[in-house]
Amino acid sequence: MKNTLTYNNVHNLFKLNGFHLNRNDLCRVAYSFIKEGDEYEKSVGDFLLDWFDNKSYLDLSTSGTTGTPKLIRIEKQAMVNSAIATGNFFDLQPGDKALHCLPTKYIAGKMMFVRSFILGLDIDFVAPSSHPMTNNIVKYDFVAMVPLQAQNSLKQLENVKKMIVGGAKMNTTLEKKLSKLKTKVYETYGMTETITHIAAKEVGEDAFSVLPDITISCDDRSCLVIHAPKISNEAIITNDIVDLRNDNQFVFLGRIDNVINSGGIKLIPEKIEAKLSDKINSRFFVTGKQDPVLGEKLVLVIEGEIQSVDTIIFEGLDKYEKPKEIFYVSKFSETENGKIKRKEIIDSL
Repeated sequence: MKNTLTYNNVHNLFKLNGFHLNRNDLCRVAYSFIKEGDEYEKSVGDFLLDWFDNKSYLDLSTSGTTGTPKLIRIEKQAMVNSAIATGNFFDLQPGDKALHCLPTKYIAGKMMFVRSFILGLDIDFVAPSSHPMTNNIVKYDFVAMVPLQAQNSLKQLENVKKMIVGGAKMNTTLEKKLSKLKTKVYETYGMTETITHIAAKEVGEDAFSVLPDITISCDDRSCLVIHAPKISNEAIITNDIVDLRNDNQFVFLGRIDNVINSGGIKLIPEKIEAKLSDKINSRFFVTGKQDPVLGEKLVLVIEGEIQSVDTIIFEGLDKYEKPKEIFYVSKFSETENGKIKRKEIIDSL
């Protein structure tokens, strides 16, 4: 697909909830949503008016997973370029049926609309919820969900050809369940700064492959650097530690912000969590807690009431990967899109 489309375009095959709508129609829908819609529809109305105004950019808020949310400015044309790259990577065609069940307040929800305008998708928009496909028997070509939604939609996913899962890391148990489906399921990698995903991997694979017109490298911290000239004029330097396979593939290891230095041994929590993921039924994470001897000691934090844990679950861990202490938190604090706020939880212990 030639990259000649601009943010003023609305594809003539675009449909919203079964209706062909052009730019003027969408602006009328926006006013209606803002005036009479539910809360989730008002955010759609705000986005539509922002998208079709005279400015060439949007001001977006980051998720705030690892710190205070911040406003960043994104060019609308860069969002169009991202939509085209997604269409090429996943072979999306005009008229394909799609389901939008994400909050439009965040970049992932906004981009589902942009992809639909630009690629000409026939999109069903439903209220964002943890069970987005309840009583839905429509067959879809393309769906985007967060892990919790995917977990709660396993039975209905037989009606979906391709699905992308992002927003938070999938656990091993969910990956195994999704890999048994006929649906092609991809885990995505991205952030607000990269305009959602810049890479994806089919469940069962270990390495992410980047989308068209994107290359990658590593800095001296072994963190991923993203070169995406159609999305950002500057290289995007992340805090994600990766194993670089080549210019187009990488394995995500963990966030450098989460690395624990325990007695001089550097531990990556995400690697330890992957080993424990099918042994602990509740949500959990491992992190470092200040210790007078080790500097930081590795601890396990489990969501729920205090319970006895059989230490046999730690047998697959290396010597330094075994938690020195276990904490219980009745309910994890999280961002609106389901990411656990590790630092906030640890500060509260």
